[in-house]
Amino acid sequence: MQGSVPPGSCIRIFTGAAVPDELDAVAIQEDCSAADCEVSIDAPVARGDNIRGIGHDVARGATLIAAGARITQFHLAWLAACGVNRIEVKRRPRVAIFSTGDELVEPGAAIGAGQIFDANRHALRALFAGLPVELADLGILADEQRTIHDALLQAGADCDAIVTTGGVSVGDADHVKQVVQRIGRIALWRLNLKPGKPLAYGRVGQAIFLGLPGNPVSTIVTALILAKPALLKLCGTTPEPPFSTRACLRGHLQHRPGREEFQRGWLSGIDGKLTVTAVGDQSSNRLSSFANANCLIRIPKQAEDLMESSEVEVLPFSGLL
Repeated sequence: MQGSVPPGSCIRIFTGAAVPDELDAVAIQEDCSAADCEVSIDAPVARGDNIRGIGHDVARGATLIAAGARITQFHLAWLAACGVNRIEVKRRPRVAIFSTGDELVEPGAAIGAGQIFDANRHALRALFAGLPVELADLGILADEQRTIHDALLQAGADCDAIVTTGGVSVGDADHVKQVVQRIGRIALWRLNLKPGKPLAYGRVGQAIFLGLPGNPVSTIVTALILAKPALLKLCGTTPEPPFSTRACLRGHLQHRPGREEFQRGWLSGIDGKLTVTAVGDQSSNRLSSFANANCLIRIPKQAEDLMESSEVEVLPFSGLL
């Protein structure tokens, strides 16, 4: 608008337009009626009503997005609204994953005596799919030191992180940990955790190394609780603790003090109260237990058996995935 607005006058203005300097309030059209050259305002209007001042959304010099934030759809809208069309971000880390074991075959392939289908790599690919990383699936490696040596050495040169499943326990065919110790270093081995005790962490070449347990349930739990936050940290962001809540236990849980434990459970609301039930046999090979689960039940390491109606901590899968 050009020109000035004399006292006792008003103008019609559309959403998003600049308010003339002489005016200090906007009455919404639904509260106004016009006849000839006069306008009646049928609702009280106070100074500043329906005007968004300069700096209302962001002040001069304010930080739009802090370094280390993971860019979301909302951030993109916010940046566009501020006129920003280019920002500096970190490169997506390259993450190598592979399974180890002579007994493993790919799903869909012919299976022989003593063999099982490899579920772990497929689980990791799905669990890591939402992370800002570039995945390199190295397939299945036989329980042979030279094969594992060459694969780890190459991955350590090409990737930023290596995540393996199996081969880090104490069996005669568990070669991964031994190979890493020779060509890199192991900084941590074994956790006071169930499932997931035989976990290794270290470095191979330029890559961090995470050796997850081979049992599929252990693989999934340690991937959710430990590997995903570690990879997010590698991406340059600070991972938030997973959402957890408290629920009333239905049934009872057996637990021997000494190790923190995560059991699969079903969380539901009954009469406005959250309840959770463990879903059967909690053996670390039973992937089927996830089919009827929607959460993990966290049992502190010092806890003894938990009785019916005990209050427990629950981590819904919706906050972990």
